[in-house]
Amino acid sequence: MQLTTHTDYALRLLMYLAARNEAMPATVDAVAARYGVSVNHMAKVAQTLVGLGHVYSRRGRGGGLELARAPAAINVGALVRETENLRLLECFGPDSTCPIAPACRLKRILGSAQAEFLAVLDGYTLADLTTNADDLRALLMTA
Repeated sequence: MQLTTHTDYALRLLMYLAARNEAMPATVDAVAARYGVSVNHMAKVAQTLVGLGHVYSRRGRGGGLELARAPAAINVGALVRETENLRLLECFGPDSTCPIAPACRLKRILGSAQAEFLAVLDGYTLADLTTNADDLRALLMTA
């Protein structure tokens, strides 16, 4: 399974925010620059994470992005479910037109593989992704 760039950037943004130990909120520009990605795309990702309640955004001078929840409260599997379209095939949706869908073993196998993939991700939180926060800060917070 391949995750979208949106989910990839969402995880990266959350890791960036979790690894920080600065008093001032992070800016979208700073995060995008450190990862070498588009500011516009990172802004859309930040907007998604704000809407999902994972990130808090403050406007104006001294504003920026901060985690809205503790890293241990942000589950990786749940985040992937929130940001991805997990419909692997047309037949995974309610309006399947495939004539063999009721007896299709491929659909069951792919569904099982997807469930296992998500089950592994469910075993991790943002806190698990940032246990090496010192290393992440050294790579991301220096010019």
